[in-house]
Amino acid sequence: MAVAGSRMEALASQPDSSQRLGIAPVGLGSIAGVFMDAVGKTKNVRLAGFVTGHPEEKGKKFAAQYGVSDGAIYTYESMKQIRDNREIGAVYIALPNSMHCEYTVRAAEAGKHVPCEKPMAISSAECRRMIDACKQAKVKLMIAYRIHFDATFQHVRQLVQSGALGEIEAFQGGFYGLKNKQQWRLQRALAGGGSLLDLGIYPLNTIRWILGEEPKEFKAFVSTRDKTGAFSEVEQSVEWMMKFPSGVLASCGSSYGQSGTNFLQINGSTGHLRVEPAFVYGDAVLKLSGRSAAGEITGGGPVNNPDQFVTEISHFADCVLNNKAVATPGEEGLSDMQAIEAIYATAGAPIA
Repeated sequence: MAVAGSRMEALASQPDSSQRLGIAPVGLGSIAGVFMDAVGKTKNVRLAGFVTGHPEEKGKKFAAQYGVSDGAIYTYESMKQIRDNREIGAVYIALPNSMHCEYTVRAAEAGKHVPCEKPMAISSAECRRMIDACKQAKVKLMIAYRIHFDATFQHVRQLVQSGALGEIEAFQGGFYGLKNKQQWRLQRALAGGGSLLDLGIYPLNTIRWILGEEPKEFKAFVSTRDKTGAFSEVEQSVEWMMKFPSGVLASCGSSYGQSGTNFLQINGSTGHLRVEPAFVYGDAVLKLSGRSAAGEITGGGPVNNPDQFVTEISHFADCVLNNKAVATPGEEGLSDMQAIEAIYATAGAPIA
């Protein structure tokens, strides 16, 4: 059974190309660079400003690159002035985890819609504050779960929900092997936690989304075997199990130190499938394999055909321009954070 239909089925419907949502990234690090490149490939979004701690360096560099006026470069201190810039309809939060809440609230208070990177925040209390602020300001809040917009994963979800694998019995998922290069991710005050918030959130969220249930029971262990002291504030590795109300089990893990891969395995009563690699982006090719009662399952495809970031931000702009509900709202991020808090609690590890 191969992946059917065009991969463009994942692309959200778009308004007339003359209608474009002006957006300003807040924070100009590596993920913002990927985001800005994706904006240039959309038909309904344009870069309209920047918020950065380095206006003379990064701000002017990207303004020149993307044809944005220097007058639309803001610092974190002057961000409130974007309220008066009608060209900016939304801001994209691409800051360290502990800053997501503050700057989402500030954006909402300025009347701007917000796509925010994951994890949504570093506590469920912060998530609720973000949701409340956006509701009060009547602006849209979307958490950037790019996996939801990938054609391969949409097909996997359809297979599961169609019963092609029979009754779902269990999931396994993991994200391992990335050597951490961003030092803020090792600081609890900025990251809120270790590999779980950065990498483990991928299998956690993907399993919740595909199954359509919220986990109720957890067992977990954290471990740091690195002897250099780099992980004195956050965990290096975590392994956990979840049980869902239906009885489905899930076993997951993440690590900054292990040599491994990233994958999702789904076992049903009459079939099974595996996506590996599963959670990376760039020039990666997702590979889908398995078997159902109807025969072999094969498929997959490049994450950039169509690009996960392009479909994600195009969807958000469509929702803003046409007043639709976003596919991954703040409540989705809140559910992940509640599960993360439960995982840390049962492992006896602190969070934030």
